[in-house]
Amino acid sequence: MGDPQFAKYPNLQLSQHVFQLTNPSSPKASKQASLKSLQDAIREHKMAPLYRHLAHPVEGILNATGEGTASQPAGHRRPSSSAATFLATKNPTLEVNLPWDEKLYDELKADNEKELETIQKEEDEAAEKAGETEVQTARGKRAEYYTRIGDKEKAIAAYEAVFEKTGILGTKIDIVLAIIRIGLFFGDKILVKKTVERAGTLVESGGDWDRRNRLKAYQGLHLLTIRSHAQAAPLLLDSLSTFTSYELCNYSALVVYAVLAGAVSLKRVDFKSKVVDAPEIKAILGDGDEKSSALSGKTSAGAGAGDEEMQDGPASSAIPHAAVNLTTIGQSEAEQQDAEAPVDFTGLATLVSSLYNGNYKDFFGALASVEDAFLSQDRYLYEHKSWFVREMRLRGYQQLLQSYRVVGLTSMANDFGVTIDFLDRDLAKFIAADRIPCTIDRVKGIIETNRPDDKNKQYSDVVKQGDQLITKLQKYGQAVRLRGSERG
Repeated sequence: MGDPQFAKYPNLQLSQHVFQLTNPSSPKASKQASLKSLQDAIREHKMAPLYRHLAHPVEGILNATGEGTASQPAGHRRPSSSAATFLATKNPTLEVNLPWDEKLYDELKADNEKELETIQKEEDEAAEKAGETEVQTARGKRAEYYTRIGDKEKAIAAYEAVFEKTGILGTKIDIVLAIIRIGLFFGDKILVKKTVERAGTLVESGGDWDRRNRLKAYQGLHLLTIRSHAQAAPLLLDSLSTFTSYELCNYSALVVYAVLAGAVSLKRVDFKSKVVDAPEIKAILGDGDEKSSALSGKTSAGAGAGDEEMQDGPASSAIPHAAVNLTTIGQSEAEQQDAEAPVDFTGLATLVSSLYNGNYKDFFGALASVEDAFLSQDRYLYEHKSWFVREMRLRGYQQLLQSYRVVGLTSMANDFGVTIDFLDRDLAKFIAADRIPCTIDRVKGIIETNRPDDKNKQYSDVVKQGDQLITKLQKYGQAVRLRGSERG
């Protein structure tokens, strides 16, 4: 099978630090900590290209509205789409700045050139005295070095050169996974999409078990970033029990991504079996007894398991606790790439339990907590936070309304802990978009649900689609007539 290659760089945690510098929801103390980590990494790994990409007075993406030169004011530049996803906002207003030091940049650049000369010398000697394997090793070192210092284009080109010359399938898959991480680091979704598909083709052609499982996490994270939660959820949840892709994210982050994707997309039965009762998730989000049971393997993750023991109410007694990685039990710390930082999963645990148990007031409170703790602080989740919160509110409304024919407006508002006016406005948006089949009668103070039968729904769909088709044909006919008159 062989150990994964090219997995050390890029360090995706650095891209999270860059994101935090431009994140308006991040506290100043976190921004200062991210700045220090970023500066330390730039100095330690001689990251001259990344330093220039971020902090240069004219070309740096962190200075899009900052300082510039008289001939080229920075305020007139527009960051690329990938830069916009690299940062929290397109035009960041920095509370904590990454200063530009020309002398430091020159020193880093000189170190880069010296190291690349050494690698080139090694490759030349290998071509002269050794074989193709040694030459490939030197080329791989160059690709890794470009990745380490943050030179995106040269790193991809170097990896492609190695890819073309290697015949080992496992090495090819590792190279493509490295390119995916480069795309994730710089927020290049087009590159990631294209390369994930490429990796899938390679794995299907004969990839080993370990690389198949690693790719599953990569695919799930990519789908999460493009808001395909229904496709991402099964991949991320399946990755929990076999996770080894620590170069991609830590286990705590994977749990968050899997739970959020499952909560917003899975049907109630699947949500119960794959999230609420899943032993890997109970080991993180459960209370003391549930964690012990999950870690000992006693918890069943089957559909409907534990229904007789489900308690009403949120997991309000849960206390902040650190993540537990089930795949690394018994391993030494040296065997894990990154140490897990303590994470408070209380809000996420309450979100899961309150949604399933129908405690909607606690559910709305937990949703706000999850938005503050996770959605607003993670670079992959941040741009989708408004959509996610809206979809979760919709999920709560749908879950309550599907059980009743008529619901009192005041009663439902009290259940969710909101005002009648807020509930009226919020439901009206979903009703107008055909997301909730109900009507609101403010005079009687009730909400009536409508459940059209399949025949009526099919009839409505045919009428709607037919109307759209007629409109398109009319526009096409007008365009043809215009072209005919022009020819005449």
